[in-house]
Amino acid sequence: MKAIARFFVNVKKEMTKVRWPKKKEMITFSIATIVIICFFMAFFSISDVVIGLVKKVFI
Repeated sequence: MKAIARFFVNVKKEMTKVRWPKKKEMITFSIATIVIICFFMAFFSISDVVIGLVKKVFI
């Protein structure tokens, strides 16, 4: 039981060391993530269409 209590004490101590992002940083990170996801979505969608067209032509 002491080990579990010590674990949670250590967790609390480590959580005070965490630097949490500010609101402006979170908005920036979120926008960057959405842009990257949209880029890769478009890339893989276009790749899928091109590969499908090439497959139709040659098979």
